[in-house]
Amino acid sequence: MTKDQAPVHELSTVRDMLRLAVSRFRQAGLHYGHGTDNAWDEAVYLVLHTLHLPPDTLEPFLDARLLASERERVLAVIERRVNERIPAAYLTGEAWLRGHRFYVDERVIVPRSPIAELLEQGLAPWIADPEAVESVLDMCTGSGCLAILAALAFPHAQVDAVDLSAGALEVAARNVADYGLQDRLALHRSDLFDALPERPYDLIVCNPPYVNAESMAALPGEYRHEPEMALAGGADGMALVARILRAAPRYLAGHGLLVLEIGHERSHFEAAFPQLEPVWLETEAGNDQILLLERRQLAP
Repeated sequence: MTKDQAPVHELSTVRDMLRLAVSRFRQAGLHYGHGTDNAWDEAVYLVLHTLHLPPDTLEPFLDARLLASERERVLAVIERRVNERIPAAYLTGEAWLRGHRFYVDERVIVPRSPIAELLEQGLAPWIADPEAVESVLDMCTGSGCLAILAALAFPHAQVDAVDLSAGALEVAARNVADYGLQDRLALHRSDLFDALPERPYDLIVCNPPYVNAESMAALPGEYRHEPEMALAGGADGMALVARILRAAPRYLAGHGLLVLEIGHERSHFEAAFPQLEPVWLETEAGNDQILLLERRQLAP
């Protein structure tokens, strides 16, 4: 212990633990983006979760004194976050997306797609009547979060969710069961469309691997805990996007829509597909990360 460090027993309250966590996170130069974007919010979430306190109720507990066992648990979580650079969601086994909780572990990327915001709005105005949507496909489903949000947004739709990773589908199955959607949401193991029976979907949503090779090489440690196959999109990030765009027309109804997330790869998308003129959809994350294409734009 250095002269600047307080003895552990002096960390007696929730407030003390939050102060310590923020200091440690800032000192370590952590990277965020898996549910929070700053040291304070990350500290609040981890401390409250570790103490089994409501995630949205801090004030009444700030000066609550901790048991020695509680203090040890919180300190252990803080040190793992700092020393191992593990995203908070993997430490807690959960991620929150638009107010919905999903189980996660390192078999899937941490849910954070802005497509969730669009589904919460029923994809208005592009879909006039959410109750008229009968079929939805979620390609590259991972944890199943977007497939589940689609099932909630379109209450009469049958939803298919596809992933190549058997581990990811195990996580998705747990989430589907948690939401009681087994009757309306089917999981398929497939390399994109390869093993998926052809049928017309009213809507396809997809958050594919799209990170270009240069960006992959520069990813912070936190992101390296996520499955590489769920992130890496080849030299320009468009390797899987190109396959999706080629196959999608066979799986879209005549009026069908494709909603595709490409993150910060718009310049690479436009260079690879100059003939396409998508609508760029605005979310809280910006107006150049998610695009919409109609089937008629994709048809050969």
